[in-house]
Amino acid sequence: MSSEIKTEFATFGAGCFWGVEADFREIDGVVATAVGYEGGHTLNPTYRDVCSHTTGHAEVVRVEYDPTKVTYAQLLHVFWTNHNPTEVNRQGPDVGDQYRSVIFYHSPEQQAEAEASKAALEASKKFSRPIATQIVPTETFYIAEDYHQQYLEKRGQRHCHI
Repeated sequence: MSSEIKTEFATFGAGCFWGVEADFREIDGVVATAVGYEGGHTLNPTYRDVCSHTTGHAEVVRVEYDPTKVTYAQLLHVFWTNHNPTEVNRQGPDVGDQYRSVIFYHSPEQQAEAEASKAALEASKKFSRPIATQIVPTETFYIAEDYHQQYLEKRGQRHCHI
């Protein structure tokens, strides 16, 4: 009998990936995180490329998780509650298409859950403006440079400036 954990992936863009990654790393059941770039047209983009607003990529966090310990719905809850999903191409003082609110789904089940959670949030009227979050299929994930991985943790910080 194998004791190997069968993990799944979830990918979220919710502004600057440093703080988003830190939020997900605190969740029991999250096995690993990686920050990177997704959703654009440039192959192998660098941070400098993405910040030029010419690649179409969003700053994202790829979350590897154990679904026996944390559900995708719980990850969606963290996503929705840790940024402003009504903002278009910005979060707080960070402005640009790389900061857009986006969920990259990895399966039809994730797509359905993400769309249902977005609809429920809209129906709740928690926000006076429409939810701007995109829900799109996963694309090629380009891992960000090493110095971006666990950026806040490496500096003894828990949160970004937002």
